[in-house]
Amino acid sequence: MHIIINNSSMVPIYEQIIDQIKSEIIRGELQPDTVLPSVRSLSKELKISALTVKKAYDNLEEEGFTVTVHGKGTYVAATNKNLMREEQLKEVEHDLEQAVMKGRRCGLNDEEIRNLFEMIMED
Repeated sequence: MHIIINNSSMVPIYEQIIDQIKSEIIRGELQPDTVLPSVRSLSKELKISALTVKKAYDNLEEEGFTVTVHGKGTYVAATNKNLMREEQLKEVEHDLEQAVMKGRRCGLNDEEIRNLFEMIMED
């Protein structure tokens, strides 16, 4: 597992951790039952507070991506394909929404945005 923290990002550090771990799970780089680094070791490696890592791990568990076994550690949960698919769709929807908003900020109308989208889809 390789996590990169961008301290100049507007995204909170715990969310950066969550996003990167989720991405590795979705891509299959982190398999079910893989143990994640301990809160202490990851906080030391990333040079951040253990509370930040704990918050990220707690959120991942709430969302069903990990399971914590007291005294043993945090593990990647058995993959729920529907959950993974929903997460991927949510990510794509967010990215498309950002692209549409950027197009509108640049003065494009909806038809121009649709035309660009269709042109991109043809590739």
